Amino acid sequence: MAQIKYTVEHEWLRAEEDGTVTVGITDFAQDHLGDLVFVQLPEVGTELAKGDEAAVIESVKAASEINMPVAGTITEINQSLADEPGKINEDPLGAGWFFKMKVGDMAELSNLMDEAAYVAMFKGQA
Repeated sequence: MAQIKYTVEHEWLRAEEDGTVTVGITDFAQDHLGDLVFVQLPEVGTELAKGDEAAVIESVKAASEINMPVAGTITEINQSLADEPGKINEDPLGAGWFFKMKVGDMAELSNLMDEAAYVAMFKGQA
């Protein structure tokens, strides 16, 4: 089973067996944003540095940017989100993924939080 890493910005990254990394937002993030109504994803082939804006999501409450948690090249996007952004609300860790990427340096993933650290971050904010 692939290990999932988390960012303080409430994104998740899952390293797949083929070396790609799938990226999405956490259940907390989608719940906080409310019903999502629009998603703008990057183009396949786009190379982005860590911190670059990768996607934009809009909900009934707010608009938010998804910034690259690690540097890499976009290899695939979840086309179905263009017509069904609600998939993110329904299944943020599954069918609601945003894009897949080839990471420049897989070691960068070790700088991200595991699930226990992500949960502990919430307890500190409560």
